[in-house]
Amino acid sequence: MGDESLILNIAQSPAPTSFQRGNKQQKPAGKWSQMKWQQKSKGLKRKSQDLSGESPPKRPISLPSQKNGQNNSPAKPSKWKEDDPKSEKIPRGNKEDNSKGRSSVKTSSLFKNNPNVPDIERPAVKQLKEKVFSSDSFSGLDLHPHLVSTIQTVMNMTTMTSVQELSIPALLSGRDVLVQSQTGSGKTMAYGVPLVQTLQGASPKIQRIDGPYALVLVPTRELALQSFSTIQKLLKPFTWIVPGVLMGGEKRKSEKARLRKGINILISTPGRLVDHIKSTKSIHFHRVRWLIVDEADRILDLGFEKDVTTILNSLNAQSQQRQNVLLSATLNPGVARLADISLCDPVNVTVTEEATREAQLVKTAKEGENSQDSPCFAVPEKLRQHVVVVPSKLKLVTLAAFILGKWKCENKAKMIVFFPSCELVEFHHNMLGKVLPLGDIAGGSEAFLRLHGNMEQEERTEVFQRFTHSSAGILLCT
Repeated sequence: MGDESLILNIAQSPAPTSFQRGNKQQKPAGKWSQMKWQQKSKGLKRKSQDLSGESPPKRPISLPSQKNGQNNSPAKPSKWKEDDPKSEKIPRGNKEDNSKGRSSVKTSSLFKNNPNVPDIERPAVKQLKEKVFSSDSFSGLDLHPHLVSTIQTVMNMTTMTSVQELSIPALLSGRDVLVQSQTGSGKTMAYGVPLVQTLQGASPKIQRIDGPYALVLVPTRELALQSFSTIQKLLKPFTWIVPGVLMGGEKRKSEKARLRKGINILISTPGRLVDHIKSTKSIHFHRVRWLIVDEADRILDLGFEKDVTTILNSLNAQSQQRQNVLLSATLNPGVARLADISLCDPVNVTVTEEATREAQLVKTAKEGENSQDSPCFAVPEKLRQHVVVVPSKLKLVTLAAFILGKWKCENKAKMIVFFPSCELVEFHHNMLGKVLPLGDIAGGSEAFLRLHGNMEQEERTEVFQRFTHSSAGILLCT
């Protein structure tokens, strides 16, 4: 035979695996160890199959046998069928109707299919009108000449409002006063002028280190800043009387330092004052001669009734003789209860167009209880009220159209929009600032401003000051 017919096969013997005879591993005894051993053995089997190049045997598929046109064992329908068009996955929003080929996604039109506006039963409310301004001037009162000059030159006020005309003489006489008047009628000046007049003439002369002589409680931080600014202007000629403000969001350490130095007229929110009463040793009230509760109805609505009670107990423990003033826009049962606790034989001041001064000056608050059976409210004369009942999906569009219309028609008006939550303020501030083409107002500042409780106090103060001193703007707030 030739060399061409010679075939030589040379092959190496495969390496013995762990499952060959002689290398058999012992099965562990424990349950957890058995599971580990089974997993390891399966992995070794796969490796051995890969080395040998053999594919694992396929499991035979048994088709159901048919006998006499019937299935002995009914086969389960497969989950996905290639021929069935319904089995194909269709993305959401692109589903088609088999009959007409139209989209089956339901869309809601913004201006169609809205519910009818229901008939709303409104309770009968007797609305009163107040005569805001009077003809009497501050110069006709028995005030210090420097105080009158400051009111006329610094604050640009010559005549008094109706609530000031009725309240200032009663407060100068030393009586407790319950004032009910609309918002924006000048209640801060109504108690600020007699307060400054009394303290500047006190003998011996007031010193800063003496501590508080007057305590003013307000419901919000913004009102605290506004009241502090008004009192500071009135005290311009009387530099020895020092005002101060305490409110949440500020550093307690700096507030304690101011209290140690001395504050003669202390303006504070109830919560922060209670905090200092419990934690600050340098605060005392044994020289307090005035207690003023401004916006008493708002203080009670915000849940500060317990804090006001704590403050009253602390004041009564240190000073009994003081003059108390309670100011409110409405006289609800809570305010009446607070008046009974804090006021002593008060003068009730209520301003209306129908009544004269003699009819409105009532010596005790109890004499006015009969008139509180039906709620009576007074709103500012320049305040125009509009009520629009719209479906839920049209509220945002209606609000945007109203703001845009007022901004364009009234030449960049000044508006305040209230919302029930901080999240809604943030949402509308971001959305309206991008959608509505209002532009910027004078000075390059934005037209939309936001103000809510989740903001830092420095930012809140800055926004409040910007909106106060601006000629136009839209404030979105809670």
